[in-house]
Amino acid sequence: MFIRRAYLGLRRNANRPTGISKEFCIQMKSSLALVVTLASGFVLSAAAQTAPAPAATAGPVKIGVIMFQAAVAQTNEFQRNVADLQKKFDPKRQTLKTQSDEIDSLTKALQAGADKMTPVEQQSKATVIDTKKKQLDRDAQDAQTDYQQQMQDMFNGVASKVYDVLDAYAKQHAYTVILDAGQQQNAVLYSVESTNITKQIIDAYNVKSGVPAPPVEAPTPKPAGH
Repeated sequence: MFIRRAYLGLRRNANRPTGISKEFCIQMKSSLALVVTLASGFVLSAAAQTAPAPAATAGPVKIGVIMFQAAVAQTNEFQRNVADLQKKFDPKRQTLKTQSDEIDSLTKALQAGADKMTPVEQQSKATVIDTKKKQLDRDAQDAQTDYQQQMQDMFNGVASKVYDVLDAYAKQHAYTVILDAGQQQNAVLYSVESTNITKQIIDAYNVKSGVPAPPVEAPTPKPAGH
């Protein structure tokens, strides 16, 4: 468990901060990548099962390639929703950090004053710290699970709509087959750039959704002399 790893360092070095907020943020980012990958496969699988088979044509085969997962993740709507979800979990991150700071403070106090305490007092304080650590572990795990579930639901919602745009685009431009080059196990070994319609689908979806692009953060100015 990622929170527990942070506390192993705390026991070894009393002057080292636990950094729960950073740990939780990193975990959420890795969770995002995992959820997006799994959800992408789920959405495409469901779409393949429900979509009618294309009618056979006598004309030339027109094949397109898309990075479906990337297309969903790069839409304005998905980026906006991710930012909103991050803000939603900011209070939870702050709560976990507060719990972590308290444990850090109690641990340092125990280590600094252990020689002035009786064995009973040391054991009592150590028990309190251990109880708080276990509670923090549970709270962090609950937050991680909740975050992953909400992220998956959010991705599935946007992905299903992106697929509708892809379906309409393929029919409008007479594509016979669209291959997903973003899957880990895909059969696309080579394709020319002109077959890649990822950007076209992103642009078409952004127009349809009406969600503006997220603002670009201005770079932090460097101090004078650097």
